[in-house]
Amino acid sequence: EKLVSECNGTAESVCTHCESGHYQQSWTKERHCAPHDICEDNAGLTVKTQGNATHNTVCQCRAGMHCSDTSCQTCVENQPCQRGFGFVAAKAMARMSSPCEPCAEGTFSNVSSKTEPCHPWTSCEEKGLVVKAKGTNASDVICESGRRSSLSVLIPITAAVVTCLVGVCIYCLVHTDPKRRVQMQ
Repeated sequence: EKLVSECNGTAESVCTHCESGHYQQSWTKERHCAPHDICEDNAGLTVKTQGNATHNTVCQCRAGMHCSDTSCQTCVENQPCQRGFGFVAAKAMARMSSPCEPCAEGTFSNVSSKTEPCHPWTSCEEKGLVVKAKGTNASDVICESGRRSSLSVLIPITAAVVTCLVGVCIYCLVHTDPKRRVQMQ
């Protein structure tokens, strides 16, 4: 409400509702209500929350844009986030100057984009695979079948066991009693 007339010795204060498109946020002696902000489309703004008699209209930048300054009277187009950086919608909505953020450990972005966030690395374990190459902030992990990996461990172990058995056989042949060898013939 806004004040129409102040109280005096014989009458109380008289107030009236704010006119359409205006608001008054708190108790006041003002005789005028403040006009709602207008979210100018040509400035890149859209309505986030429509104003009412007690609250102002809240504007935000259209998708793909962010505020040009802290007052957010105009918006500028987002620059593409480079590889290794992801678009953070919350930063754009919070009126930050750059909605790009470096991808954290465990996430990556392999494209330059105005809208793509960092994506989590693929979980090889969930797919029954093993990690062949670790991921970076600009690339996903590379998975491979665990079968091939187990063969790469099994082959050297088998070779070591066979080598030991051959060694034991040779040792036994060399160190057996020669008389026993003659008797066997």
